[in-house]
Amino acid sequence: MSILKASVITSTYNQPDWLEKVLWGYEIQTEKNFEIVIADDGSGESTKNLIQRFIQDSNLKITHVWQEDEGFQKTKILNKAILKTSSDYLIFTDGDCIPRNDFVETHLALRKPNTFLSGGYFKLPQDISEAISKEDIENQNCFHLNWLLEHGLKKTFKTNKLTASGRKAWFLNTFTPTKATFDGMNVSGWKQDVLNVNGFDERMQYGGEDREIGERLVNCGIKFRQIRYSAICVHLHHDRPYKNEEAINRNKAIRKETKTKKHKTTKFGITKHE
Repeated sequence: MSILKASVITSTYNQPDWLEKVLWGYEIQTEKNFEIVIADDGSGESTKNLIQRFIQDSNLKITHVWQEDEGFQKTKILNKAILKTSSDYLIFTDGDCIPRNDFVETHLALRKPNTFLSGGYFKLPQDISEAISKEDIENQNCFHLNWLLEHGLKKTFKTNKLTASGRKAWFLNTFTPTKATFDGMNVSGWKQDVLNVNGFDERMQYGGEDREIGERLVNCGIKFRQIRYSAICVHLHHDRPYKNEEAINRNKAIRKETKTKKHKTTKFGITKHE
């Protein structure tokens, strides 16, 4: 039994149709030596049944970590999932982000000590999200610009995420004005560094909850490197009914304190402190 090179932590909540497409994407990764830990924030039976089917019928190594549905508690389930990982390198993503077939390989190829990798995602509209079939994922159609344009996508500068490679990808990664941050849809780094900052702050709900752990990592001297034009996933469309201003404002206050007081850890993370 070889040591796993990576643990992919994939968060989900009651989106089995999208999660199925995402898992199809992981079935055809060029790098096979990884596990998937599904951080499930209280999904129902249809998600559970889907995951069980993949565990039985797929070659993927899957662990399903579930908690009761008590509203948006993503930070709590992510901390539980971190403790279930078997690798020393973690890739964080979401259950509505289909990975390109070199996604895991790219994160592993670019990893460095004391560094986290900040990837990108390409948002798709609802109709194209629904149109993507298993065959489209296996053939990588959903990452080909011409196929997307044929299905009604409007061409913008952001489509460079799908077409850039080699020197062009290096140039765009290096000179993009977008800051490299901890974006939970596509970010990777070392498990020990995540444990050192005590994981996610469980007081935080939707709105920058992933950025805050990144800010604590930076306070510990961790560097964030931009790879948004190299490690690619397409983001399937969905609404955000859990978004609310009160939680966002509370999160902003926590992030402000993390920045001004240069917090390196949290009392409200994996290990609880009084």
